[in-house]
Amino acid sequence: MNIKSYIPNAFTMANLFCGMLGVFFAAAGHLDYAAYAVVAGVFFDFFDGFFARMFKVEGELGLQLDSLADVVTSGVVPGMVMFQMLHKLEHWNTGERWVEAGLSWESLSLLPFLGFAITLASAFRLAKFNIDTRQTTSFIGLPTPANALLILSLPLIVQFQDYAIAETLITNTWFLLALTALSCYMLNAEIPLFALKFKSWGLAENKIRYGFLLLAIILLFWLTFAAIPLIIIAYVLISIATRNT
Repeated sequence: MNIKSYIPNAFTMANLFCGMLGVFFAAAGHLDYAAYAVVAGVFFDFFDGFFARMFKVEGELGLQLDSLADVVTSGVVPGMVMFQMLHKLEHWNTGERWVEAGLSWESLSLLPFLGFAITLASAFRLAKFNIDTRQTTSFIGLPTPANALLILSLPLIVQFQDYAIAETLITNTWFLLALTALSCYMLNAEIPLFALKFKSWGLAENKIRYGFLLLAIILLFWLTFAAIPLIIIAYVLISIATRNT
């Protein structure tokens, strides 16, 4: 029995478990805990592929399992969080903390359900990824983990950071609806994006990846949660600018 072949799948299952925790916390209205669960899931999602490549045990089972886990962690959870954010805006003036306000069935409208479009678009994107041979070394369209981190950063920015402009945007229903539409588009757009998949550690062949990681670290230390949307925007712009290099 080759123990190494089980290590990537173990990380994938850890990703799925984090996704289930994220679903639980999002349903309970604890959007901050849901965000932390997704961050942990994305961490495990990165290393399942990393170890699969390192141990040379990549296979169809791992690919399918990875996508199934991502549907939960990077599809269902951000959709539920967007649903909760749209719903909570109806109670923004009640004095409740946004990340803790529970679901109010008495005043639930149809509008928040538009947030689940993110889940549908994520599932469609992952299904395409599994059969698209163009995405073996790079991505076409925004990866679901990146999109999930973007959506999950919003309640954290409002809760823990004092940026008036950001809070004004994030607590605007029209902004959230526009972001939902943009998210669905970017997930399935025919835009080539580089992948953080290291086949070697050489600087010459990975200069774009190392440069992006350095920028991301600087922004995170400087702006913490508010850095995440900027990092995702930078990721897309750098990919577009360097697509032919």
